[in-house]
Amino acid sequence: MSIKETRRGGAQQKLWAFASLIVLVAGFSLASPNFFQVSNIMAILQATSVNGVLAVGVTLIIITGGIDLSIGTLMTFCAVMTGVVLTWAGMPLLLGVLTSIATGALCGLISGTFVAKMKIPPFIATLGMMLMLKGLSLIVTGTKPIYFNDTPGFSEIAQGSLIGRIVPAFPVPNGVLILFIVSAAVAWILGRTVLGRYTFALGSNEEAVRLSGVNTDAWKMAIYALAGGICGIAGLLIASRLNSAQPALGLGYELEAIAAVVIGGTSLAGGRGTILGTLIGALIMSVLTNGLRVMSVAPEWQTVVTGAIIVAAVYADQLRRGRAG
Repeated sequence: MSIKETRRGGAQQKLWAFASLIVLVAGFSLASPNFFQVSNIMAILQATSVNGVLAVGVTLIIITGGIDLSIGTLMTFCAVMTGVVLTWAGMPLLLGVLTSIATGALCGLISGTFVAKMKIPPFIATLGMMLMLKGLSLIVTGTKPIYFNDTPGFSEIAQGSLIGRIVPAFPVPNGVLILFIVSAAVAWILGRTVLGRYTFALGSNEEAVRLSGVNTDAWKMAIYALAGGICGIAGLLIASRLNSAQPALGLGYELEAIAAVVIGGTSLAGGRGTILGTLIGALIMSVLTNGLRVMSVAPEWQTVVTGAIIVAAVYADQLRRGRAG
């Protein structure tokens, strides 16, 4: 399959995903007058900010042909470590922000080491990391939430609106602004840097890259570390939204993020994917979840629908790969 055909297929997938998003928005708007209101749209965007940032991070790993099941619990652990630094140690806000990102990058680097150096399959390596981080979050906090009530400005990270101060009629939450900044930065990395080129190359043919003299282990570890740092940003966003670090939170977020990535056209086989597609996929997941809640669909059925969407997304990816072959 030529590069031109691959790009055309990716563009068609994004087009179908965008069309699906429009259909969902239109359908829920007709089904409930409460859906298409400014407050609800802002709630959807706010929810997308967390899942979207996680999805952007895991997009990098999936493009390499890997997977990361630890992103949800890593997000939680980063939020917990931020709480330790800001609330328990009383450190400045900036140090708490840097702690979250650094914690995510370090854990991502460890996962990358498991995969690249120890040759543990990504599924098993990140499953183990997921369980370790879940346990560490509970151990560090003593199973109790850490609240940020005495940390001025922390809630503004996700809930404030810098744009709203400039344009009062357009109060876009800072969390959404951060999502788009992170997305733009990662899209630039993928399209304009050596790291981006090797990300796609590793997913397309890692052995060929290795035989060409490239240190594939080092690049893979760097990619996992970058994705972990992005999870640290997601940890800041969810902690800011809740104004607390909830140690039992996190499980399930990885599935929605991975589903968003696949819906957006990134192949689970690696070598293909875009950040724009991932953003569209994240919006689809948020609109679907919000729309079902607005229509008062029972939570257990919401879970059923989410699971069905994940299966459908993976099956669609298999069909695309079959046609590509």
